[in-house]
Amino acid sequence: IKLRFFGGYDLDKSMLSKEDLVKEAYKKGVPMGQDLAASEGKAPSFLIWAMRDKNAAPLQRVQIIKGWVEKTTGRPFEEVIDVACSDGLAPDPTTNRCPDNGALVDISDCSISSDRGANEIKTVWTDDSFDSSVKSFYYVRVLENPSCRWSTWDAVKNGTEPREDLQPTIQERAWSSPIWYSY
Repeated sequence: IKLRFFGGYDLDKSMLSKEDLVKEAYKKGVPMGQDLAASEGKAPSFLIWAMRDKNAAPLQRVQIIKGWVEKTTGRPFEEVIDVACSDGLAPDPTTNRCPDNGALVDISDCSISSDRGANEIKTVWTDDSFDSSVKSFYYVRVLENPSCRWSTWDAVKNGTEPREDLQPTIQERAWSSPIWYSY
């Protein structure tokens, strides 16, 4: 999975269709692994571009993981938010989760749905619960459609049943370096 991740205050969805998307994102934001400085009265937006590996399952969803430390207690918090779904689906506004896209795995031969998922997912997400007085970090996780676990592949190749003590399928994933917000 190839992944691009930028944070800034002037990133918007109109950039997603531009040919020079990456160049524009570097101009208007910071890439993963960098610090995002404070901007008076603005919540940060994050541009994400995930591309499928040609030899892997299609992409199913993109998530932002936000972490922060509560100011008064110093207690750490983390939130996982689905920000983009494949197949024209949208995250549920109450749960922040993508609905199941219906991708299936045939355990008898490890074939996967070829009509579900995406070759690429691009989105811009804004943190609507942003508090400029709280230090935080954001990183991206991209999940593929389910596929066979290595032990299931072994069982198929050997003509045996998959191990009962292991889940037969997994969801491969990639994650970015974080973008750090500090005031």
